[in-house]
Amino acid sequence: MTRKLHSLRLLVLSLPVLLFIGISPAKAQTADSAPSAPAVQTGAPAAAVPSQPERITGYTLSPEKYQRAKEYSARKYFHYFAGACWGFAVLVLLLVLRVGPKCRDWTERLSSKRFLQGLLYAPVLLALVSLLTLPADAWDQQLERSFGLSVQGWGSWMVDWLMGQMIVLVVGTVLILILYAVIRRSPRRWWFYFWLASLPVLLFVIFLAPFVIEPLFFKFEPLAQKQPVLVAEIEKVVARGGMSIPPERMFEMNASTKTTGLNAYVSGFGASKRVVVWDTTIAKATIAQILFVFGHEMGHYVLLHIPKELAIDAFALLALFYLGYRSVLWAFDRWALSWKIRGPEDWASLPAVLLVITLFVFLASPVFNSVSRHFEHEADRYGLEVIHGIVPDAGQVAARYFQTSGELNLADPDPSPFINVWFFDHPSRKARVDFVVHYDPWKSGEHPVYVK
Repeated sequence: MTRKLHSLRLLVLSLPVLLFIGISPAKAQTADSAPSAPAVQTGAPAAAVPSQPERITGYTLSPEKYQRAKEYSARKYFHYFAGACWGFAVLVLLLVLRVGPKCRDWTERLSSKRFLQGLLYAPVLLALVSLLTLPADAWDQQLERSFGLSVQGWGSWMVDWLMGQMIVLVVGTVLILILYAVIRRSPRRWWFYFWLASLPVLLFVIFLAPFVIEPLFFKFEPLAQKQPVLVAEIEKVVARGGMSIPPERMFEMNASTKTTGLNAYVSGFGASKRVVVWDTTIAKATIAQILFVFGHEMGHYVLLHIPKELAIDAFALLALFYLGYRSVLWAFDRWALSWKIRGPEDWASLPAVLLVITLFVFLASPVFNSVSRHFEHEADRYGLEVIHGIVPDAGQVAARYFQTSGELNLADPDPSPFINVWFFDHPSRKARVDFVVHYDPWKSGEHPVYVK
């Protein structure tokens, strides 16, 4: 994945390592969904289905499009790894220059109450790291603009960046206060108790995200109000899947004000659960293709991917926290004196704790991505099955959407095995097209897996 944030899974992973990857949904993209089309008109109706389109047998690009996609992908991968190294370097720099102890001494002079010290220390350190990593964020944005991927001006981008950092400051400060409270109470098991205590905070943020966080960056309007014909078709898919997704939980997002990619997503849970379709998708895809995209997102709900993935990621983070705990003790035995850190409970230890945890999360990226790719593949399968009988030749509909969006999004046409494992949280575009053009259990008299 890139250093951007959009999906619920990235939100969960980002909260323990806010300093490393940032939070702004305005920069949301994944390895297989970075946008690259000219700006489109908002509110446009779904495109008409072309007559007798050429059948797709695999994901192919013209030589010019292939070269451009490879050039963008190579630069994007370089940005990712360079940005990660810069994030680590910033935390190392704070340790070497003893910024943590200086901030600690400052807060101790202002107050003898530990809670107030934390309220002062955490936001200052978070803001400092945000400022030091701002050049890397701007560098990423420049890449998007240089390839025509973003239509967002620098002023608007800076406003989004500032709003994202405010969220980082608020949520990050709460988690830091919890972290050091449990470290003081249980120096040997803080990694476990912090994990337990942080889960409700994470779930609360995820629940509020559709109501509080996402509207800070984009405008959402009821899909039924903007696209009544599309909603009527979507309701057929909902009925076939045996689900209840009322129209008031379907929204159109004005993505075209900042980006040019095609996408849709699910967010929230319980009362905040919703399906969001980007206006760029509505403008560039046919109604049949949007029904497949909707069926894919619906599959995440039906197959319980959100709670499953949250649970898997949570337990993976528990293991990473334990490794971080052991590594922090090892590092303090060797460098605590030179860093002027009194111990794990010292506010000044925060850069070291974050450095260790973010390093392990970074190294575990292939594990997290493999889980995500599996769920995304199953959602593709569900999307095909749920629109079967509603949309003629569902496999070709899905293939054409992946082909069109892949060209617009400059998806990497043939990522190396290393890049696929390390970087991709979705199957590659080639793998997705290959699957949808060959998946047809009805033709051979077999039963579909999910939608009977």
